[in-house]
Order: sequence, then structure tokens, then C-alpha cells
Amino acid sequence: MAIAITSTNFKKEIEEEKGSIILDLYASWCGPCQQMKPIFKALEEEMGKQYKFAELNVDDARDISIKYGVTSVPTFIFLKDGQVKGREMGYMSKDDLKAKIKDYLD
Repeated sequence: MAIAITSTNFKKEIEEEKGSIILDLYASWCGPCQQMKPIFKALEEEMGKQYKFAELNVDDARDISIKYGVTSVPTFIFLKDGQVKGREMGYMSKDDLKAKIKDYLD
């Protein structure tokens, strides 16, 4: 299961983490965000040994959303060793998100 990121654990789980992370910034009221949940979960099951999957509710951690300049949800941020390598916004198919992960993090 994807790690729930909060303002409390953000530094340890994201900024100080070594390796590749896919961070899903979402909102509970967002339709496309809810459509992405099963896709994100399926990719985590498939690729979870290679990448860390994390989720952040923008309404619960506005400070982090502002830090990353998130203006719409869902937004996916791809990080390697704490550094942003890319970002994508909006609904994507499983194959499209998988391709983005590989493009940004491999």
C-alpha cells in the first residue's frame, strides 16, 4: 500500500529518502483522482520493488502542495534521491503512467 504522506513525515519519507519515488498528490473530492487510485495501486503492486509509491492529500498538507506549486489534481511528482525529476497532471491510463515512471526515473 502506498505510504500516506503528511506534513509530519514528509521530510523523512520524501526529502531524505534515497531511491525513486512516485508521489501522487490528490484530493478526495476530485473525480479524476479517484479514477487514478486503482491504476496507482496496480502499478505499485507491479513495480513496488523498484519504486516507492506515496500519496498526499492536498487538503491535508497544503504546505507541501504549495512547495511543489501544485495547481491541479491529480499531480504526479517523480523524485530520485529527493530531487524532482518530473511531474505530470491529470488522468492517465496505466500504460501512460507506467511509461512516465520509466521515462523520469530509469
